[in-house]
Amino acid sequence: MKPDFSKHGGLLPAIVQDAGTGKVLMLAYMNELAWEKTLDTGMAHYWSRSRQRLWLKGEESGHTQLVKEVLLDCDLDTILLKVEQRGGAACHTGHESCFYRRLEHGELTEVERLVFDPKEVYRK
Repeated sequence: MKPDFSKHGGLLPAIVQDAGTGKVLMLAYMNELAWEKTLDTGMAHYWSRSRQRLWLKGEESGHTQLVKEVLLDCDLDTILLKVEQRGGAACHTGHESCFYRRLEHGELTEVERLVFDPKEVYRK
């Protein structure tokens, strides 16, 4: 069985979780091409909504995701990838997780250290 890409304009949310710790690393989107490339290669591929193209996670930074397990929700319209995060950081900001800020007393506080400096990695 595979995801129902006829829903949500062909883009389905993909929750990405560290296979070892269970920590949620990021949320991305997959279309059918990203799904097939992920299954074919064992490396996480997503559809970039901003760039309007397929991308291999870590293609620029080297912080790739080796897929360990793939799960689908009951409606077949949400994907959960359990991955081995290579390089230590899933977020383009240089943090381990994209969820590195916590709301405390109405203010956002960073609760994770930087794994890498994005200015050094993404030279545009």
